[in-house]
Amino acid sequence: MQPTNIADPAYFHKVVDCQWACPAHTPVPEYIRLIAQGRHGDAYMVNWVSNVFPGILGRTCDRPCEPACRRGRVEEGGATAPEPVAICRLKRVAADLKEDVRHRMPQRAPRNGRRVACVGAGPASLTVARDLAPLGYDVTIFDGEQRPGGFMWTQIPRFRLPESVIAEETGYVLDLGAEFVPGQRIASMKALMAQGYDAIFVGCGAPRGRDLDLPGRREAAAQIHIGIDWLASVSFGHVTRIGRRVIVLGGGNTAMDCCRSARRLGGTDVKVVVRSGFEEMKASPWEKEDAMHEGIPIVNFHVPKAFLHEGGRLVGMRFEVVRAEHDEQGTRRLVPTGEPDAVFACDEVLIAVGQENAFPWIERDCGIAFDRWGLPQLDARTHQSTVPQVFFGGDAAFGPKNIITAVAHGHEAAVSIDRLLNGEDLQVRPAPTVNLMSQKMGIHEWSYDNDTSLDPRFKVPWAAAEKALASIRVEVELGFDPATAFREAQRCLNCDVQTVFNQETCIECDACVDICPMDCITFTANGEEPELRHRLKAPALNLAQDLYVSGELKTGRVMVKDEDVCLHCGLCAERCPTGAWDMQKFLFQGALAKGRGRAPARAAPEVPA
Repeated sequence: MQPTNIADPAYFHKVVDCQWACPAHTPVPEYIRLIAQGRHGDAYMVNWVSNVFPGILGRTCDRPCEPACRRGRVEEGGATAPEPVAICRLKRVAADLKEDVRHRMPQRAPRNGRRVACVGAGPASLTVARDLAPLGYDVTIFDGEQRPGGFMWTQIPRFRLPESVIAEETGYVLDLGAEFVPGQRIASMKALMAQGYDAIFVGCGAPRGRDLDLPGRREAAAQIHIGIDWLASVSFGHVTRIGRRVIVLGGGNTAMDCCRSARRLGGTDVKVVVRSGFEEMKASPWEKEDAMHEGIPIVNFHVPKAFLHEGGRLVGMRFEVVRAEHDEQGTRRLVPTGEPDAVFACDEVLIAVGQENAFPWIERDCGIAFDRWGLPQLDARTHQSTVPQVFFGGDAAFGPKNIITAVAHGHEAAVSIDRLLNGEDLQVRPAPTVNLMSQKMGIHEWSYDNDTSLDPRFKVPWAAAEKALASIRVEVELGFDPATAFREAQRCLNCDVQTVFNQETCIECDACVDICPMDCITFTANGEEPELRHRLKAPALNLAQDLYVSGELKTGRVMVKDEDVCLHCGLCAERCPTGAWDMQKFLFQGALAKGRGRAPARAAPEVPA
């Protein structure tokens, strides 16, 4: 193997598993350490630069960072089930406990005469505005609703996300100088193009919920609702109650929001019915747990066949009972079990079987090409459509995802718009900002706490059930208090504090090998990677994580370190008699739109780890 190029920003970035997995590449360990120090405002600003909506995402994020958390790997085989650090809920701590941060938001630069229109006021469009408005661009955001936030406002129930949090964090964006035009739904792309905008960003989401065309659908239509439309009606106060017996169809997060909302609006017999197996449901594991915690059963392997009605009124549903079978290629198919059809009585049904894009307002002769699924044909890197000045992001780009993905799209699209309007090549993406700084404070001391906590993951307290289920607006999760937040933050393994090896000063005494608690380090003859991985002190079986390989040492051997299960404890650096190992904090900030050399935000100042 060739020596590892640790100057490549991607190498150590990949070692910080949580940040690597985050679509917006939020520096997770950095803000967790700040929370442990009680510096909640600093922690909030570190988040804000990357993910724009720390308070919102701290309650609603799909948490791609947590399954990637190293803590879940290194605890395997222990007495308790491995659990990642509560990264998402610590983000909420920063938002809830911060001081007033308005004075730390960027100041708007002089107007540069460039006009950008954003269609839809969801997280993708708001991110574009957040990145471009401070650089002097005139950004106008159009939305059919009266308040900014898009689906964050209309589709996420208030018991998960209070109005005050949405208003605060969308307000920060508008305060940067973006103009919000409420109640104006764009009806024609051609008409919008004719208004002379230098660039247009489409972030209107995937506003159409899928229906089920089954027998009885038309006859019982009054009691059958599309999930996302029903949630919007609940959000706006148009729907304030529901029948006692409710069936929710679908296995995604929207279905979980529907069933929990129905429970609060009078549904005493609410059940979720899905075609797939429980483990195959698209809903996040914690969303399923929350629903079941509130007494809502999930019935799996039931395929809907018909809506049952009497006199034009819904009375129940019929389902075929199936099981999963897999062929030799591993392809799954659902086959009938032969059991009699299941019949569930109900008063109302909420259909949450998926969402799809709908662009009836984009004329098909305006130059924007669409694929056979009705999605715009885009450059996946730049988000540019077949009309160079038109960009897409969020659910409108590649189909329904989540808030943090929409934010990531907004950042990339803002970079593209900025480069386009300054005559630069969109394919040449600006490099991220990286910093590698030694944490040495004396011979064997570090500027970060490297004592590995053995605490299990702390549980977020909930409001009392009788109070939470009595109102659609009572927030269920209460968040960590400062003391619990500190202890949960201590569970972080500081994966961004990297073990950096200097082969010139290594004397090959193997002291680091002896002291490593995870058997990560091996001094051995070089070889091809597949063979070398099995020749280490502990075989490196996770191919998704790289090996750290040195150049040839004095004996002809190389140092090989498996990055997969390293605790970043620093014992190798403490034990090394020559200082060949050092602990260096790696701070990675994804590239943002820069205008003419002006940064778009004042984040937290550089701080010691």
